[in-house]
Amino acid sequence: MFSHLTVGVLALQGDFERHLYRLMSLQVVGREVRTNHDLDGLDGLIIPGGESTTMSELIDRFDMRNKLTEFCKRKAVWGTCAGLIMLATKVDDTRVEPLKIIDLDVIRNGYGRQVHSAYAEFEATLNGSSTLLKVSFIRAPIVKDYGPTVNAISTYHNNPVLLSSGRCLVSSFHSELHDDITLPKYFLERFVSPEK
Repeated sequence: MFSHLTVGVLALQGDFERHLYRLMSLQVVGREVRTNHDLDGLDGLIIPGGESTTMSELIDRFDMRNKLTEFCKRKAVWGTCAGLIMLATKVDDTRVEPLKIIDLDVIRNGYGRQVHSAYAEFEATLNGSSTLLKVSFIRAPIVKDYGPTVNAISTYHNNPVLLSSGRCLVSSFHSELHDDITLPKYFLERFVSPEK
């Protein structure tokens, strides 16, 4: 179904392997992205969870900021947890320089420290039908505010946790840790495939 697609996962830091595994289960060609050259020819990109301060530093260390930003402005991109932070316009931690792709004001680690990590289930309306998402919040960011071009797809405890704008999808949580392909399939169908 998706074998014609090649989707990259930023592999500088974080749990990129789980995203690649999920892509493989959907017959997508997955590619680790570690250099500017690795972005060439991709249909979409996933920026995984991890440590956003480290991710921001490594993006600059490998001189990827300009090309990564341009890619994310043109192509489909999904940011999970730290990936959401990196795609936001404003972050409460000055050690993180976001890519400013989606109009979000974000509180890093808004849900608390590692010890406050939690599994959750909640409903989301995707492609017009309601579905139950099974996810984990691990040092997750809270979206404090978002601009008029942003669509809040789903909330959890009154906080928007799944949002989109144009071809950009972001989630405060990790879904790739669970045996559920709902969100990667949604990303591929709704954000990546329309260009094909």
